[in-house]
Amino acid sequence: MAQPKRKWSKARTATRRSTWNLEEKKLSVCPHCHEAVLPHTVCSNCGYYNGKEVVSIKKED
Repeated sequence: MAQPKRKWSKARTATRRSTWNLEEKKLSVCPHCHEAVLPHTVCSNCGYYNGKEVVSIKKED
């Protein structure tokens, strides 16, 4: 198996690892109930997706 020819410096390693951060989730607004929802997913509040009711949500009274 191949071996590295020389040691990588700490600065070079840190530069490479600097992009390992997490991103915040991008949220959009449901056009039906105006709740925050992930893009391309059914709204968990009203059950609508793409202007149509996909899942019927039972409301507790």
